[in-house]
Amino acid sequence: MTIAVYCGSDTGKGSGWVQAASELGRWIGEGENTLIYGGGEAGLMGAVAREVYEAGREVIGVVPGNVDFIRNRPQIYCTKVITADNMSTRKETMLELADAFIALPGGIGTLDEISEAITLTKIGVFQKKCVLFNRDSFYEPLKSLFSGMRQAGFLPEDSMDHVLFSDRILEIQDYKAG
Repeated sequence: MTIAVYCGSDTGKGSGWVQAASELGRWIGEGENTLIYGGGEAGLMGAVAREVYEAGREVIGVVPGNVDFIRNRPQIYCTKVITADNMSTRKETMLELADAFIALPGGIGTLDEISEAITLTKIGVFQKKCVLFNRDSFYEPLKSLFSGMRQAGFLPEDSMDHVLFSDRILEIQDYKAG
């Protein structure tokens, strides 16, 4: 399986996020999966990629060709680098290549990427698992927002069955999208 991981290129201030990224990367690698991600070596991105790389599995970095600071950063854990024209094409490439999506903690880019995967699955463009790795309850505000959208009548009750909020690897592994 090819798993897209969206996450921060920084480590953040949470004590367990690097550990969570490493744990997720080990699971991806030991499960003989392929990682597709933003291609960086730093932060949570690097922690995930390093574990998958050290397990001897394929690590595909997708970088935008028109953003110099991203395109020029080291890609030491990548077994393959795909240079997309821009950020939009980068997202499209990752969406097409991945069989599932997992978001670790990150910033606005992480939120943008996982939101698009959630939306495309919700409207039926594809049927793929979407997981928000909720270590230290990082994604609880988003979970509450989704609940509020449902209560306000903007999300049908079952429209988020393909989204899992969890930080337990075994639950993520066993998750069957609705």
